[in-house]
Amino acid sequence: MSATPNAGALDSETLATLDPSGQTADVLGLPDHLRDAVWKAESADIPGWDSPGGLIVAGMGGSAIGGRIARAILGDQASRPIVAVRGYGLPAWTTQEATVLCLSYSGETEETLACFEAAGVLGARRIVATTGGRLAQAARAEGVPVLPMAGGLQPRHAVAYSTVASLHAAALCGAGPGLTTEIDVAAEHLEQLAADWGPESPADSEAKALARAIYGTVPVIAGAGLTASLAYRWKSQINENAKQPAFASVLPELDHNEIVGWSSAADFGRFSAVFLDDSDDTPRIAERIAVTREIIGPGSAGTHLVATRGLTAVERAFSLVLLGDLVSLYLAVLNGVDPAPIEPIEELKRRLG
Repeated sequence: MSATPNAGALDSETLATLDPSGQTADVLGLPDHLRDAVWKAESADIPGWDSPGGLIVAGMGGSAIGGRIARAILGDQASRPIVAVRGYGLPAWTTQEATVLCLSYSGETEETLACFEAAGVLGARRIVATTGGRLAQAARAEGVPVLPMAGGLQPRHAVAYSTVASLHAAALCGAGPGLTTEIDVAAEHLEQLAADWGPESPADSEAKALARAIYGTVPVIAGAGLTASLAYRWKSQINENAKQPAFASVLPELDHNEIVGWSSAADFGRFSAVFLDDSDDTPRIAERIAVTREIIGPGSAGTHLVATRGLTAVERAFSLVLLGDLVSLYLAVLNGVDPAPIEPIEELKRRLG
């Protein structure tokens, strides 16, 4: 892995040299993805129902993150439990009073297929969000409603579709309110942020400056409340797009263990810390971030504070989705790699058969 000669530019021309499949365009298309996801969900015309057991969102990787972001967005507006699960099975407490949303962009994710089958055995209400594959086939065969997703994307770039599907499923089963208006407003807000942070933005725009600041380090992304799921999103996008290690942590928990490890971090490598801050979080989190940065600073390659933008939870959450995605793409350029391929994942799938 080596930096491209013109990596410092981080402009459209430089991105094009390492992004021939147009991953950047897919990231910048987030506002349109949100609008299209709402249209697809509403056009499916699925009648609502009452689900006292709440909503379980089953998915993996890029498909799973939508469930976590949706739960964070709903916050205390959620009137029933909403749980995101990653794995081959549903929680032991799952009953037929729960609704299970099975999310798989490809429709071929074996863990999600297993959850779909398990939910059917339990007699739980099921709903599917996918582009096709065996999951869509099974849903049609068993009369399970399907929320369609736009094809032609890397699963990780379908975050708007997986999040909107999760929010829509929550509204359908009575676990949360409908947020169509908030999503429309957020899409408009994101268009301005895309201009502020995108390839045509100034060299010192927030996304480009942060990418340069953490380049050559192992970033540890920390969040709390709304931003906890977004920290994991940043971590996974850096893993897949920039092809490098990155890790996610949660406040205040990290202050009870991880903070000690930073005292010798420099002995093991160059680690940077990125704290995602939300204006609606408890003031104690902001205080913790400030003090934590001071304490871990000497052992780190740098600490950085990133704030959400916007008024509603949807706006604020997706502002950091967009920013993190762009930072990961700029890191890919700095690392001299094409953000699209995910060969280790494909190899693992081949070896597992």
